[in-house]
Order: sequence, then C-alpha cells, then structure tokens
Amino acid sequence: MAQINLLPWREERRQELKKDFLITIGLVLALGVGLVLMADRIVNGQIDNQNARNRYLQEHIAELDKMVAEIKELQKRRNQLIDRMRVIQELQGNRPIIVRVMDQLVRTVPDGVFYNSLASKGTKITIKGVAESNNRVSSLMRQLDASDWLANPNLDGVLAAPTYGDQANTFTMTVQVKAPASSQDQESGQG
Repeated sequence: MAQINLLPWREERRQELKKDFLITIGLVLALGVGLVLMADRIVNGQIDNQNARNRYLQEHIAELDKMVAEIKELQKRRNQLIDRMRVIQELQGNRPIIVRVMDQLVRTVPDGVFYNSLASKGTKITIKGVAESNNRVSSLMRQLDASDWLANPNLDGVLAAPTYGDQANTFTMTVQVKAPASSQDQESGQG
C-alpha cells in the first residue's frame, strides 16, 4: 500500500481555521469599537443638543425675568398712583365737610365763650377755650350735640380762670365730626 501523509493538509487546514478565527475576532473587535465610537458620538450629539436647548431656555428665561421685574415695577408705580389719586379724591371730598364743620363750630358758640385753639385728628376735634361760666360751657355742649355735623361732645377738663373774670373757666372738650345722612348720600352720588 502506498503511504499518504495527511499531516501537512491537516496542518494547513488548522492554520486556515486559525486565520479565519483571528480575522473573525478582528472583525468583531473592529465592529465593537466602531459601535462604541458611534454610540459615543450619538450620546455626545444628544448631550450637545440638550445643552443648546438649555442655553436657549436660560436666555429666554432671563428675558422673561426682566419682563416680570419690569411688570412688577409698573404695578408698583400703578398702585402708588392709585393711592395718590385716592388721597386726592378724599381731600376733594372732605373739603366741603371741613368748611361746614368749621361753620358749625362758629354757629354753635354761645355768647361768653371763646375758643383758644382747635385741633383735629381724624374725625375728632379737640377744643380749648374760655367761658364766662359753667352754664356757658353747658350751653356750648348742648348746641354742639344738636348740630347736624358734630356729635358726642365730651368735656375733658374745666379749670378756674380768675384772670378772665370771677366765674370764668378754661375748658378742654372733644367732639366727633359726623356728616348728616342726606349729605353723605349726595356726596356718594357725586363721587
């Protein structure tokens, strides 16, 4: 029988399979590296895109914050103007009341009573004066109470004043300002 040596063929086949295996491993490794690089680029692109969107939003938020601050400043100025207008309207509305109250104070003074000072705080008027007698002070209180514009006279103190006469007294009294119901209705109809 003839002797055939199959060893070189097997060795060549083994070398060929090893070569194919290494080529496959190289291709898989190259494909893996390529996929990793491609995934990295995709993720970095998405991060850059999101950062650009964030910058865009931050710029617009800053613009809106400026607008909101400007709106708040305008609202503050508007409220100040409204307050000023309200004060002016109250002063305009109270102007006739003050005149009528002063007129009532003059009309209610009986003979023998003199005012030294008048002080007003809110709707309360403090009157300091001199009267020839206690009866004159009582008469003043009755006339103030009967007035349409004044109410609740309250005598705070009476002191003898011999420099003005034998029975003369200095007095301090408070009285409340009130508008008659008909004049309040007229004023609310005008305002």
